[in-house]
Amino acid sequence: MRLSLLASTAIAALSAGAAFADTTLHVLHINDFHSRIEPINAFNSTCSAEDDAAGECFGGTARLFTLINDLRDTLSAEGHPVVVLDAGDSSQGSLFYTTYGGQAEADFMERIGFDAMAVGNHEFDLGPEGLAVFLDTVSFPILSSNLDVSASNILADRVMPYTIIERGGLKIGIVSALATDTPETASPGPSVVFEDEVAALRRVVAELQEQDVAPIIALTHVGMNRDLDIAAQVPGLTAVVGGHSHTYMSASDPDRDAAYPTWVGAEDGGLVPVVQAYSYGKYVGHLILELDDAGQLIHASGDTIVVDGSITPNAEIVAEVDALAGPIEELKSQIVAESAGPIEGDRTVCRAQECQMGNLVADAMLARVADQGITIAIQNGGGLRASISEGQVTMGDVLSVLPFQNTLSTFQVTGDVIIDALENGASRLEDGAGRFAQVAGLKYTLTAANEPGNRISDVMVMQGGDWAPIEAETLYGVVSNDYVRQGGDGYSMFGTEAVNAYDFGPDLADVLAEYMIENAPYQPYLDGRITVN
Repeated sequence: MRLSLLASTAIAALSAGAAFADTTLHVLHINDFHSRIEPINAFNSTCSAEDDAAGECFGGTARLFTLINDLRDTLSAEGHPVVVLDAGDSSQGSLFYTTYGGQAEADFMERIGFDAMAVGNHEFDLGPEGLAVFLDTVSFPILSSNLDVSASNILADRVMPYTIIERGGLKIGIVSALATDTPETASPGPSVVFEDEVAALRRVVAELQEQDVAPIIALTHVGMNRDLDIAAQVPGLTAVVGGHSHTYMSASDPDRDAAYPTWVGAEDGGLVPVVQAYSYGKYVGHLILELDDAGQLIHASGDTIVVDGSITPNAEIVAEVDALAGPIEELKSQIVAESAGPIEGDRTVCRAQECQMGNLVADAMLARVADQGITIAIQNGGGLRASISEGQVTMGDVLSVLPFQNTLSTFQVTGDVIIDALENGASRLEDGAGRFAQVAGLKYTLTAANEPGNRISDVMVMQGGDWAPIEAETLYGVVSNDYVRQGGDGYSMFGTEAVNAYDFGPDLADVLAEYMIENAPYQPYLDGRITVN
């Protein structure tokens, strides 16, 4: 088994730098794994066996096992303390989660040997019982400092506000926080009470300081922007290791979202490094904290390490994953719905005009979030990859339509941004580009003969059961998939202009299957929501 070149280089370089500190603490971390138990491709969906054999895939629990354990063993042998942390959202995102309800993720985390895990919002997707699966399985502490679970008969006294890890002569405090909007994005239930993240962390950090604990690391699931607030506003933190926003941070890649680490000036005058490691197990973060003899930070460095084909997957883990995948193949053959007619999803149709599959998927997305004040759905035609035949519909049929493991994304933009998005969707009509906008809760006219950027007119939105012209300055709630919301297929206006964005909803294939079940037998239809001249 071998490490990637980057991992090996990191060990050599950082071992040399450690001579300038009394102790160098190495923090290995992941976040937002989202059930990517099998290797993933460049699009973050399950990698084919052929591509994996060709070394073209990333992540997977078997590679994570190799990388994390080899790094930990090497660094420990050199006398460095090492902690391995997970910043939450191991749950939700693949058929392993659909099939095993978090048990597979918890088992593999225990096998890898994490030292602590933050509660992520998706750990509550199956209610408190979903988090209990992890609590029942793993031996390491699961943390959230801003949750009061004392009223829960399932979680009480089991979710810790902090933990103290004694390693290499250090008393390492780990505190945590979960995003306070979790009741809107998951199902924690009424027995779980949320406190403001900063207020809670201030309290528990002060408590640890009274016990002479140092360093203190915040292991959070609140998103990058809130991580920066925490680093600035919570005195006594040595570092923030975060998740939730899937931020790609790097010290070496110019295409990164942010530098690894990103430094924040704290209210108490110090500097606090903030790190994340993207998502889906594609990277492992390696944060190096050089500490004085009191456990106070001297300097921080490190980088994210890509978990690529150069890392040999652990053979035992591979065998276990293969065994778990068997019932999933059976799941794909399970009948989940019925269609009263064939549902047209051919790419030549769905990338050029209103199509039945586009209506179905957009309607399903909008129905799922209509109670959240969302009134418009936009789905890129290129995300629709197949038709469905008349008759019984299997989960495999659904996955053939939506194979990318995209998640539901909600946000708000003004009417003029929506018009810009529709212009983008029509801008490469001649090329059959996948950006063509299939919609719900909205209708529009496309004049193909016009120049790109001037093809969209007569945009109408549904208001109170009637169609009304879209208003340029009005803020509308929109649902799409995470790929489009983050700027994919040319939808950069959503990446830059969206407010209150949440990109980590349920898997779109699950949303579609549930909608077809609720509307069985589903009747395919066109209703003129897109007019092409």
